[in-house]
Formats: sequence, C-alpha cells, structure tokens
Amino acid sequence: MAKRIEVADLDIYYGSFKAVEGVNMAIEPYSITALIGPSGCGKSTFLRTLNRMHEVLPGARVSGKVAMDGQNLYDPDIDPVTVRRHVGMVFQRPNPFPTMSIYDNVAAGVKLNNRRMRKASLDELVETSLRGANLWEEVKDRLGRPGSSLSGGQQQRLCIARAIAIKPDVLLMDEPCSALDPISTLAIEDLINELKEKFTIVIVTHNMQQAARVSDRTGFFNIEGTGKPGKLIEMDATQRIFSNPSVKATEDYITGRFG
Repeated sequence: MAKRIEVADLDIYYGSFKAVEGVNMAIEPYSITALIGPSGCGKSTFLRTLNRMHEVLPGARVSGKVAMDGQNLYDPDIDPVTVRRHVGMVFQRPNPFPTMSIYDNVAAGVKLNNRRMRKASLDELVETSLRGANLWEEVKDRLGRPGSSLSGGQQQRLCIARAIAIKPDVLLMDEPCSALDPISTLAIEDLINELKEKFTIVIVTHNMQQAARVSDRTGFFNIEGTGKPGKLIEMDATQRIFSNPSVKATEDYITGRFG
C-alpha cells in the first residue's frame, strides 16, 4: 500500500554542520517524485532521511518532521529498522551481495527480517519479485548463479527485486542509472514507470532528461556556496518545472547555465 509522505521544516545535521535546511514537501502515493540539483546540494542526504539511512553516519540528526500517512518517522518510539522495512532503497551502484546467488539476493531482505517462509512460498516470492523487476525471463534458468555474474543493468534490476521483495510502501532510488549504459537506463526507467502502480517512488537524478521522462513532480535543490546548507528551492509538476519554473535559479539550472 503506497504511502503519502509529508516533510515539515526539516533540517539535517552531521555533527554541528547543517547539511540541509528548511525542507517542506508533500510526496503523493503512487507517484514518482524526482529530486534534481547540482552536486553537493543535499539531494541524496535528504533522500536518506526518508528511511533514516543517514543515521548510519555518526553525529547525524534531524530537526523537523518526516511523516508517513501521519506517523512521524522520527518519534522516539519508532524503530529505524521498521522504517527501512516500509521504505526500501536502491543505491547508485548496483550492490548485489557478491557471495550470494541470484535467488538468495532476492530472498535476503525477507530472511533478515526474520520472516520464516516455506520453500514454496519463498520460491513464489522470488519469482514475483524478479518478474516485478522485469528480470525473471533473463535469469529463471540460472537462479543459483552469483548475483555478481549479471551485467550492470541486470544487477541493478536484481537490487530493485531485492528491495520490492520485502513489500515496502515507498521506494527510494539514489541515481539508480548513473553507472549504467543508455539501453540499461531505458530499461530501468520503463520499470520505474511500472512500479509506481504499487509504490510511492522518490528518485534522485543528475540526468534532467530522465527527471522529465519518468517523474510526476520535480523538486529542485540548490546551495549558495561551500559550507552552506542545501535548500529545496522549488517543487512543482514536472512539466511545469521544465517549461515554466517560477524561480530563476531553477530555470538557470535546467537550461545548463550552471551546475
């Protein structure tokens, strides 16, 4: 069940350094939200706060609110591991577990969450997840082979299968195509469009054409200079951001004048 996310007055810190300041944003269920902006402006940092992944770095903290269907993910009694079960993540570089088979890569998240499943149920889950990632037909005869034996684009789809196997409500993608060739990139983009029927999707991308192709809404982040916090400058329907942004800095970035 896809979820609505609301972010209010969010500041993100690493120790005393404020990395991102004052983000307010609503992310609708069953939609694709793209986050764009120059390097170092806090897009990926912000993305990681949506499932508390940034907390794996020492000294990381936030003030403000990130709520999913009204529940603040940062309430003291909320377990970060539970948050990550509901908010899956796909990283920039494909990262299948190298010593595990294709089958075990997909099943890994379910096993980590201590869900005991009968072999038949696990087989079905692995197949459903690989089909969901448009990978089943390519790998169904070699599920015992290492995940690392696949091509880069296939590895990334394997990571997507692994993420959706635990049945999250939200899927975060941090530049999922930046390490891939153009054909693999188009395959992932087609897949993202299909996945929004089941998930709320937030994607960070440096590729503006990609943001324009896949997303419903786009948020533009920017930074005033080194050592300053990143800020969300503007967020709107993607078509509007790319055709008629309301802030000059957004237009300058999209037209290639900086960034």
